[in-house]
Amino acid sequence: MAAVSRELAERGLVLGTAGNVSARDGDSVAITPTGAILSELQAADVAVVDLDGNQLDGPLEPTSEIELHLSVLRRYDTAGVVHTHSRMATALSCVLDEVPCVHYAMLALGGTVPVAPYTTFGTPALAASVVAALEGHTAALMANHGAVTHGATVEDAMELSLLLEWACEVYWHAAQVGSPRALDEHERAAVITAVTDRGYGITRAAEEQQ
Repeated sequence: MAAVSRELAERGLVLGTAGNVSARDGDSVAITPTGAILSELQAADVAVVDLDGNQLDGPLEPTSEIELHLSVLRRYDTAGVVHTHSRMATALSCVLDEVPCVHYAMLALGGTVPVAPYTTFGTPALAASVVAALEGHTAALMANHGAVTHGATVEDAMELSLLLEWACEVYWHAAQVGSPRALDEHERAAVITAVTDRGYGITRAAEEQQ
């Protein structure tokens, strides 16, 4: 958890205290503490809570976005949540209602990336808005705020955050040239078939030459 937080800062997805991370293990959740500088976070600083938000361990109180994390973890039975204020994702969250699926890699995010309506940070309303936006997706933008991803592990959630920021950059650059083309339903289905048939992304031993 602490290592993921520091890497997110190193990769430029979080700045100072602007972002938070959680990792679930059974009914316990490790979560970044409020006011933490993620680039400096150590394991001893991490707060541990149960799924109702009761603190179990750690010297510091959990992030003010605890309800957002717990709501996503409970609703999607996932094990890692990353919330960032990354530059491009945040910029697009200020102008778009969704980020179109302009590249097949975005299918790992659920395709088109929805933008949850704006509500005040740290509130149950924000948590509810984001949970609804994430239906069928592993990533969502938060209007005029930032982004959130979730995955099977906290490391997976971090990789999805990196992918999301890359996809937002691709869309933004394309939009400077013209109107970006989005993949339609047929094209997305063809990608899924190709990935399945070819074992895309999985290393395999080369066949011996006869």
